[in-house]
Amino acid sequence: MTIRTIAAAVAATFAVTGAVQAQEAFQMTSAFGKNLPILGTAGVAFVEKINAISDSVEFEHFDPGALVPTLEALDAVSNGSVDAAYTTAGYWQGKMKAASLFAAVPFGPEPGEMLAWMLYDDGMKLYQKMYDENGYNVHVVLCGTYAPETSGWFKKEINSVDDLKGLNMRFFGLGAEVMQKLGVSTSLLAGGDIFPALERGAIDATEFSMPLVDANLGFYNIAKFNYFPGWHQPATTFELLINKDRWEDLDETSQKQIEIACLANVTDNFAEGEAKNFPAMVENVEKHGVTIKHWSEEQLAAFEGAWNEVAAQLASEDAIFNEAWTDLQEFRKGYKTWGDNIYLPRPRN
Repeated sequence: MTIRTIAAAVAATFAVTGAVQAQEAFQMTSAFGKNLPILGTAGVAFVEKINAISDSVEFEHFDPGALVPTLEALDAVSNGSVDAAYTTAGYWQGKMKAASLFAAVPFGPEPGEMLAWMLYDDGMKLYQKMYDENGYNVHVVLCGTYAPETSGWFKKEINSVDDLKGLNMRFFGLGAEVMQKLGVSTSLLAGGDIFPALERGAIDATEFSMPLVDANLGFYNIAKFNYFPGWHQPATTFELLINKDRWEDLDETSQKQIEIACLANVTDNFAEGEAKNFPAMVENVEKHGVTIKHWSEEQLAAFEGAWNEVAAQLASEDAIFNEAWTDLQEFRKGYKTWGDNIYLPRPRN
């Protein structure tokens, strides 16, 4: 071996060693277990994507509770005890009144319109501003989305809005505020806590996710009436939260790789939800004895009326909510010119 060959080999070794040493490791807690279809697999898919395309950062996925409980992830990322979290802003509704505007808006945008506002209007700028002005040391990246969820699993048929009064129900985000106005006592439970609460009677009903996800959690064993449409979550978005100090220490290429992996994840997440839920609905009915129910026009009008009251109240109480809500409404007014004209009518039956 010549001196030149030895020198080249040594240089190559140092280059590889340097790359390994420079690689940034991120422990990422997920709000959803990795075995939960669509919802949980999305966090795993993001980790696979970023680790495949980047030599400078490496993410490790942890299920809920392995590092921190689901509802403690924001604080953990902010204080640096966890590097990152794959979650949804609706879980922080109790901490910030505007949080669910960036996760799921009752009677709000469907996925295409929501992505348009977030990525090509002011949505992401306001999203980050919400965290900044509430003192959270996090950087937020849009990292998943899917179409409407079901709007609830009930043990008894709901024939009128009055039938909701007095129920105890697991509910998410701004939709919970609406249900409370209609006489429902709501609580926010992480996915793994819902079935035991239904089983022991701590709650009478629940909403959580899409038919396939909900079937995986076994809700049909106790609550046989599954209601549609998902008025409370016409679209749901998911976030990657990264400790801001860690984010700012990354070079621009690494930051862009994370953003690209998340954008790819948005596409996968949406497509998987669209592909896998109709077979689950059929199986829920034919194998598990579920009855699919649809809210009447009168019931939907009652939900929407209560939502308008909730939105007006929150806008009067919170400056960030007011700014984001006003911005979203202005965008939707403009989008209506496109949305109302370009799409075929959607049949209700």
